[in-house]
Amino acid sequence: MTELFRTRLRRGDALMGTLVSLPSLETAEVLADAGFDWFFVDLEHTPMGVPEAQAILQTVGEKVACVLRIPLNDEIWVKKALDTGAPAIMVPQVNTADDARRVVRYCKYPLLGMRSVSGARANRYGVKLAEYLQRANDEIAVVIQCEHIRAVENIEAIIAVEGLDAVFIGPYDLSASMGLIGQPGHPDVQVAIERVRQACQAHKMPLGIFAGSAEIGKSYLKQGFTLVAASGDTLMLGQVARTILADLQE
Repeated sequence: MTELFRTRLRRGDALMGTLVSLPSLETAEVLADAGFDWFFVDLEHTPMGVPEAQAILQTVGEKVACVLRIPLNDEIWVKKALDTGAPAIMVPQVNTADDARRVVRYCKYPLLGMRSVSGARANRYGVKLAEYLQRANDEIAVVIQCEHIRAVENIEAIIAVEGLDAVFIGPYDLSASMGLIGQPGHPDVQVAIERVRQACQAHKMPLGIFAGSAEIGKSYLKQGFTLVAASGDTLMLGQVARTILADLQE
């Protein structure tokens, strides 16, 4: 049995991942063999649904921890995602402490929360339900996204919410919320990111971010970010294809 993703996350291990947006089991297999620590499985901005995400989980097994990003802070989406057996969930647009508390309530079984009970893949379709209910609250990582200037303004209150395991910055949506769409490198956006970094590190809250390239990702790792997603399946496919074609045409 591999070490729990939540254990590694809370310990501060450098966890390097990539965005998975294609509902392709073959692509997931290829990326899993590359050695990533985690997959940022995106159900928010892609055609992928819960069945496709669960199939990716089944395909990669324990090679890679799949963190499922759901489309919104919604009870139904949370329980559907967690019932796949995902070791972690990521919730977008968490802008206030109340938003964060709602995420925790949806993710935790009573008495810590309000997650409902059902037979699903997470508990071997009911066969290991009792065992799963005993350990789920301790094993599932709860990651919330800071991707709006309101979240930056409320970051201290957000990270004080009990039950959160990490904050993940979305630099592109953050820049858009600041009137600087498509400019994550703008000095004002970087100041906002720095505020979140300092607050999280001061309170020992694990911190993650999306980086468009390995070079940018390495710079974030040097700053103490530990949950870094660099590039993504479609980006890598497009970039490598263009590079090969350019080499052929030389």
